[in-house]
Amino acid sequence: MKRRHAFLISAILLVLCIGCGGGEGNVALTPEQQRLQKIALIDTTTLQTLVRLDSVEGYDLLEGISAEAWMLVDDSTGFVISQKNATRQLCMASITKMMTCLLALEKGNPTDTVYITDDVYIAKDSRVRLGDGYRLDHLVYEMMLVSDNDAAYALAKHIGGDTLTFCDMMNQKAVYLGMDSTHFANPNGVPNIHNYSCARDLIRLSRYVMRDSAFAEIVGTVEKDIPLVDGRHMPIQNTNVMLTTYEGCFGIKTGFTRQAGNCLASAVTRDGFTLYLVLLNSRSMSSRFTESAILFDYGFKVMSAIPQSPR
Repeated sequence: MKRRHAFLISAILLVLCIGCGGGEGNVALTPEQQRLQKIALIDTTTLQTLVRLDSVEGYDLLEGISAEAWMLVDDSTGFVISQKNATRQLCMASITKMMTCLLALEKGNPTDTVYITDDVYIAKDSRVRLGDGYRLDHLVYEMMLVSDNDAAYALAKHIGGDTLTFCDMMNQKAVYLGMDSTHFANPNGVPNIHNYSCARDLIRLSRYVMRDSAFAEIVGTVEKDIPLVDGRHMPIQNTNVMLTTYEGCFGIKTGFTRQAGNCLASAVTRDGFTLYLVLLNSRSMSSRFTESAILFDYGFKVMSAIPQSPR
């Protein structure tokens, strides 16, 4: 296993070296530049030269997956293990909230008080109620764990001043991250034909946000007690059951609308490998989890099947 990991690390370092030009005297990359370089690493060809993918156990199960699109990537190498319609632009439902959360963490003051006012109490399908007040960092948990739509509106207004300005911020960040098949039209993913992305872009976003320790802690939380500013408390539980049903899962976000179908962005670490998966428009609420598990099971077998490097 150690030799296999050494081989993978050597391969990825070679790719990174080629990408930065190699040679002595290069200026060291900043942590943010390294982060951007890492998420941009998507390799669709190398893995096929190392492993016969259709010979790995679990390959036959992929044909039965109902999801319209997905991409499964090994984080350390950027190897694309499996994909289907990965560049097809689709609605992404509440996976949208990954970007809202990222901007809330980057632009917001965690101790600010955010109130649920008339102009953000829109969806009314959420647990927050008109007049409620929360600390910003607590409201972010409410938004991400139970996928609270009005919490997203409230955060967008607080940070951007209004929803349209916040959506501009979302789209600017998408451009910055190289998400060239993505457009955000709201902060929560409620049905809107102008709010769309693709599995490939959402893999980039997933790998970027999970390199933020605060973000990763939030989406890896199974349950939490959320205090309101008036002293009340609201217990919440994460909608992502993979956190407790799939070994090594540490995020990220569920999503559902009739328009988008059942969606899931996931990250799993096992046996020294970290895999990222975005699954869009699965048949049912339960199938998004079972199909993700099928893909992850296959992905870890593929990565373990990579030949060891020569002695």
